[in-house]
Amino acid sequence: MHLMNDSIAMLGDLEQLLDPVLGPFDGLEVVLDEQLTEQEPDPDVGEGSESEQPARCGHEPIELGVFGLDLGDDAADRLVDERDPELLGPRHGAKSKFLRSYSSRVVSAPVLLVRLRSEPEQAAVLFDIDGTLAPIVRRPEDAAVPDETRAELGRLTGRYGLVACVSGRTSADARALVGVDGIEYSGVHGLEGNPEAERFAPQLEAFAERIAWPWKLERKADVTLAFHYREAEDQQEAERLAGEVARAAEDAGLRPQQGRRIIEVGPPVDVDKGTAVRRLLADRPITRALFAGDDTTDLDAFRGLDEAGLDVALKVSVGSPEMNPALLTRADLVVDGPGELLALLKTL
Repeated sequence: MHLMNDSIAMLGDLEQLLDPVLGPFDGLEVVLDEQLTEQEPDPDVGEGSESEQPARCGHEPIELGVFGLDLGDDAADRLVDERDPELLGPRHGAKSKFLRSYSSRVVSAPVLLVRLRSEPEQAAVLFDIDGTLAPIVRRPEDAAVPDETRAELGRLTGRYGLVACVSGRTSADARALVGVDGIEYSGVHGLEGNPEAERFAPQLEAFAERIAWPWKLERKADVTLAFHYREAEDQQEAERLAGEVARAAEDAGLRPQQGRRIIEVGPPVDVDKGTAVRRLLADRPITRALFAGDDTTDLDAFRGLDEAGLDVALKVSVGSPEMNPALLTRADLVVDGPGELLALLKTL
């Protein structure tokens, strides 16, 4: 596995090199030598340790002459179109990028994408919403999924065996936000409607009454409390208070979860986005799936894909200055924000 940002631009070329109906490509790893677009560092996000960074194999790369985008320009914002002469190789004046191949048992993102979309009726595409389909905003009630993203989601529902959203929002809220027919929803990280989780509703309400929280406190389907602090003027103080909430939740026998400028407190049950993903895939003729997410809870969804026994499990991280470094090392593909995810959707 290796961090990749620009793989979507070379899928057309790759499909000429690989037969998508072949079985697993043992012994091949495809690595694109690109980085995320530079962004200002976020003081709230620490750097991953050296051991958390993607590892390269020691073999010399083989240049295969596959051309991609120049990430120094605005191509990511213009959406990838393999037929656009501005986005092709040096014959059209764009900078060339080279696909690098290393000997490895891991099959990486370009190959997985080809195989995912080769038999869409047997494939699922699953998404987080906030920070993934919808850009993060200061107030969660102001979030919106762009119309162009909605159009792509609608197209995917007619092509793939399953399109679903696994969100921290309630399923009703998620459905209203996305606004696309044919999508299935799992709400509150899979906790919504879970009888075991609902038993803790009185304990959660008592906890909420004890906490003097100066910003938005959201109750989600009686199974989770969400302490938002994106609106705080003093983020350092907000982080300190969030830490106090987390410690108090643990002392109360509840389970805190840190997210992007949010601390969520839920019941101590073995339900998360990973179990939600497995439940969505169960009893369906699905052999390959993609999950895209941007936050710490999406690591559970990645785990769920790995545990589902699929032929293809493609994990996509949606990058941001606030992202958990683990999302970089556990993903097969990293895209730079919801805009680049939209570009990826257009290739599916």
